[in-house]
Amino acid sequence: KLRVNNTSGIEELNMFTNQGTVIHFNNPKVQALLAVNTFIITGHTQIKQLTEMLPSILNQLYANSLTSFRRLAESLPKQSLDEKAQLATRKVDDDEILDLVYNFDEASKNEAK
Repeated sequence: KLRVNNTSGIEELNMFTNQGTVIHFNNPKVQALLAVNTFIITGHTQIKQLTEMLPSILNQLYANSLTSFRRLAESLPKQSLDEKAQLATRKVDDDEILDLVYNFDEASKNEAK
């Protein structure tokens, strides 16, 4: 039988990946086996981009994460310019734009009655 210590009071836990994403746990259950330096983390996870977590995540970054973050930040302006260029050259076809058929204001007034 393993003797694990339950660790309470952890509101969030983030694991940083090499791909610039963050595995985010909200209110995880954390158990520790301190003798073998092992932790068991269970709970609902979300995969988020590092940029989604800013600025609240900055105090959680270590030196190696800061290096990855710096590389990511340097690549963002280039990606933004490339995306803007693609949007500027793309023509919008009128068939792609849907016509508004219903009057939602009128429907919401009827629901309020």
